[in-house]
Amino acid sequence: MNRTLALVLAMVVAFAVTATILSQILPGPRKPTDYMVMGGVATLVCLVLLFVVLIAAPGRSKDR
Repeated sequence: MNRTLALVLAMVVAFAVTATILSQILPGPRKPTDYMVMGGVATLVCLVLLFVVLIAAPGRSKDR
């Protein structure tokens, strides 16, 4: 599997899992701002995860 495709799929799964967990934690009835907060937190988690993976993963060699 391509590295970029795997990274995109991992980010989509991480976003969905985070949003699902937050939707279970936040009490209802929800306002539109609650959904905005859920999306913002899920986006932040995905960005942090992306940067950690990109920093920790070995880079591509220049020989290729």
